[in-house]
Amino acid sequence: MQRFLRPFSFSLMGVIILLLIAGSVVEQIYGTAFAVQYIYTAPWTIALWMLAAVSGLAYICSTPMWKQQIVTFVLHFSFVIILGGAMVTHLWGKQGDLHLRLAEPQIIAVHDDPFYVTLTDFYIEYYPGSMAPADFVSEIEITDNGQGRGKSDNPTAKGIVSMNHIFSYRHNRFYQSQYDSDGRGVTLRYSYDPWGIGITYTGYALLLLSMIGFFFRQRTLFRALLKQLSLAAVLLLLPLAAEARPSSLEQGKPTPPTVSKEVAEEWGNLYVYYNDRVCPMRTLAVDFTTKLYGKPSYKGLNAEQVLCGWLFFYDKWAEEPCIKIKGKDVRAILGMDGKYARLNDYVGDKQYKLAEAIRNGNKNARVADEKMQLISMVCTGRMMCIFPLNVTADDGEKVVRWYSWSDRLPAEVGVDDWQFVTRSMDFVALCIAQNAQTEAADALRKIRQRQRQWLSANANGQWPSDFRFASEKLYQAFRFTRPMAMACATLGLLLFIISCALVSRGRTLPRWASYGLSVLMFLVWGVLTFALVLRWISSGHVPLANGFETMQFLAWTAALFSLVLSLLRRSPLLVSSGILITGMTLMVSMMSASNPQITHLMPVLQSPLLTMHVAVIMIAYCLLAFVMINGVAALCVPVLRERMMTVSQVLLYPAVFCLTIGIFLGAVWANISWGRYWGWDPKEVWALITMLVYALLLHTPSVKWLQRPLAFHIYSVVAFLFVLFTYFGVNFVLGGLHSYANA
Repeated sequence: MQRFLRPFSFSLMGVIILLLIAGSVVEQIYGTAFAVQYIYTAPWTIALWMLAAVSGLAYICSTPMWKQQIVTFVLHFSFVIILGGAMVTHLWGKQGDLHLRLAEPQIIAVHDDPFYVTLTDFYIEYYPGSMAPADFVSEIEITDNGQGRGKSDNPTAKGIVSMNHIFSYRHNRFYQSQYDSDGRGVTLRYSYDPWGIGITYTGYALLLLSMIGFFFRQRTLFRALLKQLSLAAVLLLLPLAAEARPSSLEQGKPTPPTVSKEVAEEWGNLYVYYNDRVCPMRTLAVDFTTKLYGKPSYKGLNAEQVLCGWLFFYDKWAEEPCIKIKGKDVRAILGMDGKYARLNDYVGDKQYKLAEAIRNGNKNARVADEKMQLISMVCTGRMMCIFPLNVTADDGEKVVRWYSWSDRLPAEVGVDDWQFVTRSMDFVALCIAQNAQTEAADALRKIRQRQRQWLSANANGQWPSDFRFASEKLYQAFRFTRPMAMACATLGLLLFIISCALVSRGRTLPRWASYGLSVLMFLVWGVLTFALVLRWISSGHVPLANGFETMQFLAWTAALFSLVLSLLRRSPLLVSSGILITGMTLMVSMMSASNPQITHLMPVLQSPLLTMHVAVIMIAYCLLAFVMINGVAALCVPVLRERMMTVSQVLLYPAVFCLTIGIFLGAVWANISWGRYWGWDPKEVWALITMLVYALLLHTPSVKWLQRPLAFHIYSVVAFLFVLFTYFGVNFVLGGLHSYANA
């Protein structure tokens, strides 16, 4: 029986993986509803899942020592419970949308005892000092006696429904979904699943407990592999490259006119309403310069000087080749020489050169046009919302609204405030035109003082604290990613090559070198920690909300792992791999560096489960990257294969466990936020595929061909392609609800 169950069980898992891949392709072609109905939840797919679960459990029970491996049994049995809960939800759970208007009861009749739901109030909570939504809140009443069509004077229950806060009544769970444009109605998502969620969560809990218990058991393959790890430390000390400076070619070119550094500093100190939040002007300047030029500085000028140059010396800067253009076709249309265009290149013969390309849907032309529009918004002042005025909103309440000097001010604004808003920047411009830099700096200081007076009087402290403001300014000046990425990638690659050569010959480096590298890794990790903390303080939330932040966190994880290994004097290949991963992930984060704005979190992302979900997944990806690099080393140096196979197997257990836990944490978060713990979103599907692909590597005692080191390492290298596609490919190819993750 065991000889039959073993290949049968693993073959079924292979079929399921192929089925999930096919489902994601079908979904892209025919839509989610079609893929869910005919593939993901089709009867034959459900039967395949159940058959795989039962056969796997039967295979475990057929082994002679299964009773001594009760933790392993419970771990696998938890998947059966999870699948069972999903089956109960699929067969008996009910979901739907409920549209409510204020004071208009609607009936819920998902079972034999219906009741009425009435919306009594709906409002939007905003982040302090901004118009960015922080939460959507619906207040509802439940009337269960059915009298008066739900208009009873004594409602059975009252509740609040908001993002990440559900309201439950008699196993009916209500979730915030949408709201009407007039603010007098909402659409709530509701689900009735009295048993499925509980069963599924029980499976999640058993899975977590069994994974924790696995590491405390004495007689496991993991413990046996740990005892085999006794590699000597082979490390190398190389200095971290200093921050990259402008090239000599760039420095040699004449710089366009702009303000002095003193004026630029005062300009960066201004408060500005940008990205639906109040932040330092330096943040806007850095984003503007980076979007335009691809870097946060230009010809030795800092971001504030670039921004002021466009504001006060527009004609000169319009002739400056500082707009980075992608696409040879767009460059040809603009008549450019090189990668950078002048603003004046956009117009020829009194016509806008990109008009036809934009009409034809040219993506690169649209990006180039966005940069021109951005310059227009800055230079006309429309983007410079630096004046917080107390005005009357549509509902009659007094609120703080931010205006630029080019905006039309409400009639209620006092004469003194009106004159200050409309004339203060004119005076700054006059000082700069007369080269009175000191007077211009003084004028900007007075504008900031007036800003604080307005905010103190009207905003009730709803603006960044001095500490948070200073932290954000420091973060924007702390440009470490590019030099550290280049240094770590170069150092890691060099160490990797040297380590492979020395370990294969049984040689080591001096002890002082390993100590020096430990100090170096501590500095790298410290810089990354400092940057993450600054971004955390500046944004007000854990920096794990987009692709830039997650890549920075992944680099931090890899650096920490390398630091610990270097201090423990463990495998030199692992240390070098960690440094290389740190550099590579920082390079990937640079892909998002042209759009790494600090923004408020979307309401649905304001959950501690998000932080846990993303952090655990990133730790898993980091460990799997180590496994992949170990595989590459083993393939390049055959003498290392058996030893590196042991190292990879040790890393795989926490990696796959973290990946699994992260997936199910995401399921719990989805259930709280969207009313379902699994929706067959492409990112969910491919995360599951990746987990199943790597799970096979944990079963090498049962899969004979994976017991051969060469086959094991080839598989571990190829398997990492699934990680790359799950994180990057899904967002660019398949899309879905998780596309914000790489925004």
